Amino acid sequence: MDESGSAPIFPNARTPEDVFRDFRGRRAGIIKALTTDVEKFYKMCDPEKENLCLYGLSNETWEVTLPAEEVPPELPEPALGINFARDGMAEKDWLTLVAVHSDAWLIAVAFYFGARFGFDKDARRRLFTMISNFPTVYEVVTGSGKKQSKPPNSNGKSKSGSKPSKKPNSNSKPAKQPLPKQEEQMVKEEGGDKDQAYLCGTCGGSYSNNGEFWIGCDICENWYHGNCVRITPAKAEHIKQYKCPACSNKRSRE
Repeated sequence: MDESGSAPIFPNARTPEDVFRDFRGRRAGIIKALTTDVEKFYKMCDPEKENLCLYGLSNETWEVTLPAEEVPPELPEPALGINFARDGMAEKDWLTLVAVHSDAWLIAVAFYFGARFGFDKDARRRLFTMISNFPTVYEVVTGSGKKQSKPPNSNGKSKSGSKPSKKPNSNSKPAKQPLPKQEEQMVKEEGGDKDQAYLCGTCGGSYSNNGEFWIGCDICENWYHGNCVRITPAKAEHIKQYKCPACSNKRSRE
């Protein structure tokens, strides 16, 4: 009961960190659709089909399907009919358009949950700060985001012929954006280190010195989990110049 004597509308309280994890999973799924899975995504958006939407799911997967039939829908709906515009513009421009609408949808879903769970001003600020610390889908797809610092790599080579780098010291530590306090806490809980909170360009996950393989793009200089871009340490040994999915797609269309 609250002070007025009535029961709260949503008794199962959630935190900004809970909503942020949901946002991060949905965002990772959409980025996969527009980068590593772009050929499959393009084929599924057949203009001959009915109105289709791109959904990012909280388990870091994606799907292209018809919008929800219920009115009003349980969650805000993404842009409707993305398939109709596919053949009316250059593929690069179409993917950019989908990315922009996907960013708007991700924010809408996050703030829907914020309203549903009764977030106050401070909780909304915490949520938005954590979200803003990640590059947008648009920035990832177009490569227009600010270049990330290079994370130390503890397992295998990461860029053409380079040796695994050591943890930066106080004199040579690359500049990077400070994390919000809540995100710092999440990194610590997941076994990471505040000084090594680098972000994967695909899933947005933070770097932690747990032996996980990362690889850096020689074009945009962003860094990625090997699993996110389907590159193993053995495969990386034979790559002279690595191009991430976003850079590969961009150059193939120029």
